[in-house]
Amino acid sequence: MADLPASELVAFALGEFGRGFAISTAFQKEGMVLVDMAARVDAAVRVLTLDTGRLPEESLQMIETVRARYGIAVEIVRPDAGEVAGMVEGHGRDLFYKSVEMRELCCEIRKVRPLRRKLAELKAWASGLRRDQAASRANVPVAEMVDGRLKLNPLALWTAEQVEQYTREHDVPVHPLYAKGYTTIGCAPCTRAIEAGEEERAGRWWWESGAHKECGIHISPAGVVRRA
Repeated sequence: MADLPASELVAFALGEFGRGFAISTAFQKEGMVLVDMAARVDAAVRVLTLDTGRLPEESLQMIETVRARYGIAVEIVRPDAGEVAGMVEGHGRDLFYKSVEMRELCCEIRKVRPLRRKLAELKAWASGLRRDQAASRANVPVAEMVDGRLKLNPLALWTAEQVEQYTREHDVPVHPLYAKGYTTIGCAPCTRAIEAGEEERAGRWWWESGAHKECGIHISPAGVVRRA
């Protein structure tokens, strides 16, 4: 499977797993490329997104954009309200500014755990990771088994220019924050536009020093690709 072109890999997953397969995306360009590829094969493809409770309004708008363009009802995955309330009560709503450990806790509760619970419904899923996005992603495989299910990263070997080219050629909807200088998009308080010369993921948790720019969904805070 790792030798298949991205579009064929997505088509394989749809044919093999049907409703047991989904694309997880925060509506960044890579995720939208996957949604477009999948919708060309099967308009009933499942698309998941995490609503952490701290998203920018533009990300919420993308849910309607995907519905209008592709006819896909995006499945919204939310964290456990009790876990969030306990975290906020104990550490404050903006705990992530206090330390890397507090930021990792926030990501764990708002992102990692809810997605893990949702993935339990699936046999396979896909994300838009690319190897050249960051040093921590340099070894991301195209296909892997994680927690007993197949995880696909169809764009792992793609460059940013390939993503741009596909987006232009197929008129794929683009998240509005890209027009404001964002090159990575996450929670509103934890993501900013990048400055000239900064790397692609520099806008994530920019106040941290020396920590990997990862939330823990795909890659551990230590920079290790998650595998079963």
